[in-house]
Amino acid sequence: MKKFAIAAATATALTLTLANGAFAAQQPTQAPVMLAANDTVDQVQQEGSDTWITTKVKADLLTEKGIPGSDIKVETSQGVVSLSSDVKVTASQKEEAVRITKNIKGVKSVMSDGLKAE
Repeated sequence: MKKFAIAAATATALTLTLANGAFAAQQPTQAPVMLAANDTVDQVQQEGSDTWITTKVKADLLTEKGIPGSDIKVETSQGVVSLSSDVKVTASQKEEAVRITKNIKGVKSVMSDGLKAE
């Protein structure tokens, strides 16, 4: 019984080795390389940057005392940050939110028309 188990294991190992060799022979020697267009790479980098900016602005607004950060919606597109809210904010809160946003690296401009001031 032991000899049969050893023979079966050896046969299986040889079969797998031969099968791998057969499949390897069918593989092309060099796989084609896929390159992304520069526009696509730039777009992905900008989207990543916009996401980072949005996250940073939101975090800074949430941690600033006197600013209703949880009520302010932040959207970023190509470095331009739009602030909006359904809740009214004071003029000083609006100014402070814009100031905080402008101090974030990568922010090109801030649009705060969507912030409803009292």
